Amino acid sequence: MSMVSEFLGQLSLNIGVMPTWRFLFLKIYSRLFALDTLHTVCSIMLLFLSLTLTLNPQAHEPTFPTVVPAVDFDPDRDAARIETAIKTKGVDEQTIIDVLTKRTYSQRRDIAFAYERRAKKDMISALKGALSGSVETVILGLMKSTAQYDASEIRGSIKGLGTDEETLIEILCSRSNDELVEIKKVYKELFKKELDKDVAGDTSGNFAKLLLALVQTKRAEPSSIVDYEKIDEDARALYDAGVKIRGTDVPTWISIMSERSVPHLQKVFQRYKSYSPYDMQESIQKEVKGDLQRSFLVLVQCFENKQLYFANRLNEAMKSKGAKEKIVTRIIVSRCEVDLKKICSEFKTNYGQSLQKTILEHTKGDYQKALLGLCGPEQ
Repeated sequence: MSMVSEFLGQLSLNIGVMPTWRFLFLKIYSRLFALDTLHTVCSIMLLFLSLTLTLNPQAHEPTFPTVVPAVDFDPDRDAARIETAIKTKGVDEQTIIDVLTKRTYSQRRDIAFAYERRAKKDMISALKGALSGSVETVILGLMKSTAQYDASEIRGSIKGLGTDEETLIEILCSRSNDELVEIKKVYKELFKKELDKDVAGDTSGNFAKLLLALVQTKRAEPSSIVDYEKIDEDARALYDAGVKIRGTDVPTWISIMSERSVPHLQKVFQRYKSYSPYDMQESIQKEVKGDLQRSFLVLVQCFENKQLYFANRLNEAMKSKGAKEKIVTRIIVSRCEVDLKKICSEFKTNYGQSLQKTILEHTKGDYQKALLGLCGPEQ
């Protein structure tokens, strides 16, 4: 029955945004395990899958996580293992890695509560004291939700002297509407500041306007109706605002790329090629420069294949001189419960070897073990 429980747990996430169906789901879930036939259980599983797709087709993007809820999870047992690992002379990093990279954020949080009950101290503080270097960065990152982690990375990129535009672009241009809404909420809770005001204060010009348009989360939801007239209109508008004229009408580009749904934009970029001698990415490279160019390129790459974008980022980061650990850590930690399995697949397809093997070649020690733990076995 643990497989059924895990399936229903995942399914509840998909219908969780609809209060009426959440109530119905919980009522049936509470009675499910009284059933004595596998046939009946499977029938209910299929019914709920149908309800999820029919009633709420746009609630979430599909997920392809490498980190999924552990079966037979016991937070007290895990907390005891971590307490022993921390107290061990020299610290037993392997046990800490084995436990925390194989549990979801929700389960790690339960472990932290159990740890505090038994050890009478905060687990995150204990981990900070026990670990160091790159593996500490990974493990502490895992103690945050995906939205908390993204919000913290954004905050780190804009506070202090200078701005880390690369991080800002990667996060704001690759996250879905739902993810950005949650990031904004968490950012305010953590830092008592509005994300859009902080972004506006640390960027300027059209680059700032594009990021702010994304943060405003005005993107349309996908529709089952394909509006071919609107697709043609947007493709023509992108061409007329860029390649066709001297200079670039950047506000038009920003408006279309920040407000249209992803499936719509995918069709727009295909249609665009019937007007322009260049595809959308080539047009961006010809029309704009600097951070604005990088932002538009990331947007288009993510619209076309988000997981391939992350696979390319990982390859560049690991194979650059002095592997850029910050980028590798951020992508693997932030995507392990989202789409890292598909990122691994894109990586192998495009680079001829697995992400896991590339990590083995370009990293070492406990940091390497933590990354491999999050990636899971080769598929």
